[in-house]
Amino acid sequence: MYTYSEYDDAFVRRRVAEFSQQVERRIDGSLTEDEFKPLRLMNGLYLQLHAYMLRVAIPYGTLDSRKMDQLAHIAETWDKGYGHFTTRQNIQYNWPKLPDVPKMLEALADVGMHAIQTSGNTIRNVTADHFAGAAADEIEDPRPVAELLRQWSTDHPEFQFLPRKFKIAVTGSPNDRAVTKAHDIGLRMVRNEAGEPGFEVLVGGGLGRTPMIGKVISPFVPKADLLPYCEAIVSVYNTLGRRDNKYKARIKITVAENGLDTFRDLVEARYAEIRPEFTGIDQEILAGIEKEFAAPAFRNATTEAYDAAREADPVFRSWADTNLAAHRIDGYAIVTISLKAHGKTPGDASADQMRVMADLARRYGHDELRISHEQNVILPHVHKSDLPVIHAELLRAGLATANVGLISDIIACPGMDYCALATARSIPVAEQIATRFDELKLEHEIGEMKIKISGCINACGHHHVGHIGILGLDRAGVENYQITLGGDGTETAAIGERTGPGFAYDEIVPAIEKIVATYLKERESAEERFLDCYRRVGINPFKIALYGEDAKGRARAA
Repeated sequence: MYTYSEYDDAFVRRRVAEFSQQVERRIDGSLTEDEFKPLRLMNGLYLQLHAYMLRVAIPYGTLDSRKMDQLAHIAETWDKGYGHFTTRQNIQYNWPKLPDVPKMLEALADVGMHAIQTSGNTIRNVTADHFAGAAADEIEDPRPVAELLRQWSTDHPEFQFLPRKFKIAVTGSPNDRAVTKAHDIGLRMVRNEAGEPGFEVLVGGGLGRTPMIGKVISPFVPKADLLPYCEAIVSVYNTLGRRDNKYKARIKITVAENGLDTFRDLVEARYAEIRPEFTGIDQEILAGIEKEFAAPAFRNATTEAYDAAREADPVFRSWADTNLAAHRIDGYAIVTISLKAHGKTPGDASADQMRVMADLARRYGHDELRISHEQNVILPHVHKSDLPVIHAELLRAGLATANVGLISDIIACPGMDYCALATARSIPVAEQIATRFDELKLEHEIGEMKIKISGCINACGHHHVGHIGILGLDRAGVENYQITLGGDGTETAAIGERTGPGFAYDEIVPAIEKIVATYLKERESAEERFLDCYRRVGINPFKIALYGEDAKGRARAA
């Protein structure tokens, strides 16, 4: 994985020193909150409902045991002993005191981390497939490209004051685990007719109040041309994007209002103009980055211990069946550690749990960890012979919930428990759904089920692309929860369809039960996934289950 150069370290240290002075001026009153706000946002510091919140970047979701140990240290030294992993592959601390934030940033810098560009109208943390470099279906590890994009975008003088925030996601696999089609720029690695790897480039994806699936602006951009092509896209958006209305300022609106063909023509013209300026230096930098992502020294060992544990221990077998994914190396597996224990806050991990995961990575995982946009933690390279020991340690730490990809593996934003923008609670709804289906013992019978919950229209919980999406809103001072069905964040991406009128807080869990019961009744076999069943039968059976025989009329009235 990439390690900071002297330049990186000096840059981050200067930013910390600069922000430390700004914090001192805010505390002594030299800066008002309005004057301080743009300065703190440049350094990932938000003001939430109850306290400040510090959002720390974990570029493309990759970190090692030293970084994870430091995140644990920060959590218990300057926060309340835990951190919250987010859908942007970041970690958030919800309770820092303002005088302590510079110390937190200094501690991050000590391990090559920062909070720069985790907020503001700039290019945010570049995200990637959390199985990158390990997945059996991967064309090529996309993280060197993600790191190149991170270096290019950090403090880029042209792109620090974009019309709105800008998000880039990259995947190296045909099976999209990075939700690339819901990003401002989505990069999907493909091969051309000659078998050479390059990228299909999508623009104009995004969720929020106007959800849109990204459009293909170019079916194939060679790796050597990718950086100037991306710069051309952002440059055109920076010129063309609206600044008169923040709700219409995202690139998805720019593309929609001008048309994809017009936008593409402008990008191609800008690309032709700036391409000669990239004299190969970007490829020299990329070549150096690629060396830092060399594969670990994989072991060749027997898997007898793993096979024996599967045979003898049904608890281990259940965990292995749900939480392991295929690795590109025989004898290895990708381990997803669920941060979704039933009844717990999705994405939260205590300092002690962080240290357990760091230790497991150090001892058994070639010192690599990943954060997924689904708010779980990944050990990407684990030999199967070590899995029984890893499972036992995860059990002791409360981290062995066997539910990855199931109905309790819920994505949820912080909602009204923390966020100043939220209009409804998200965390309690997620906790109640997970607890209820654990009580019913239906999770494994239901199979793959992606529930995503947002506490406001900004859609930080990705509800638009959930198989079942839940959006919490305020209706005359009362929480009301809308349901969408059929969303999909993969390579077959789709925006979910609203079922009809929303549900009260105490009605939402029974409504989800009705949806699940309808699916179990309608599916053709136990192998038919909810999403496939929904696409086959349509929304009407689910509307009838939720609203009765007058479902169509009620949906129109809504």
